[in-house]
Amino acid sequence: MTEDTIKRRAKGLDRAFDILDYLKEVGQPLRPNDIAGGIGSPKSTVYELVASLLERRILEPVGKEGHVYLGRQLYFLGQAHLRHFDLSREADHALQEIVSQTRETAQMCLLNGRKYTVALMKEGERHFRISSDIGENAPIPWTASGRLLLAHLSDQAIVDLIDPDDFILPDGQRLPLEVFLKEIRQAGIDGFFSFDSVADTFTHCFAAPVKDERGICIATLCIVAPRADAKNNYNDYRRVLIDSANNLARRIND
Repeated sequence: MTEDTIKRRAKGLDRAFDILDYLKEVGQPLRPNDIAGGIGSPKSTVYELVASLLERRILEPVGKEGHVYLGRQLYFLGQAHLRHFDLSREADHALQEIVSQTRETAQMCLLNGRKYTVALMKEGERHFRISSDIGENAPIPWTASGRLLLAHLSDQAIVDLIDPDDFILPDGQRLPLEVFLKEIRQAGIDGFFSFDSVADTFTHCFAAPVKDERGICIATLCIVAPRADAKNNYNDYRRVLIDSANNLARRIND
């Protein structure tokens, strides 16, 4: 296999992942023509890759107008990954324990490239349910977890990582960079961060780091609670969350 052939295949693989990422981001079936426009790739290339992904059931046809979406083979691949991914398996137990102690919604959150995502979630045991879409990307500065997940990076690395537009909050105000960096450094010292959600007007978010053997935050455990309950139970929720995150870290690092 020549070097040019290897490079062409690698480029095709990159574009195939672009297709999958774009469909995940949009969250609905699309025609290959629309996908090509969305990812900025030639239509002929996208049609060829879509045909290959359909053949392998990575994508599946939807309806009769040429739309495609993420296929069930991805589900099976994800399940195989989870069976051998200690963090997810152990975190599932940790989240259930948090819910049983607090009755609030619990989550495990991660970085996904330049964004933040909820990887796992257990809904709370109260009548008023709070939930998030698992796997949906969000701007890092909008999140409590983001302050902890970036704590090991230098200021310049943080600036390079985050899209400048992601500092624009849902209400249209821009989060000052110096405020964000200060919060990151304090969160790293405290091993904890919480704030009233910027995405809504009724929840408070708690986050605690799950660290690897090097002391780097690789994930967070979170509680999302109504603001009144968060205020009344703040110390208890903080203690439960930090203890759970530390216990999870010990289990995956042993």
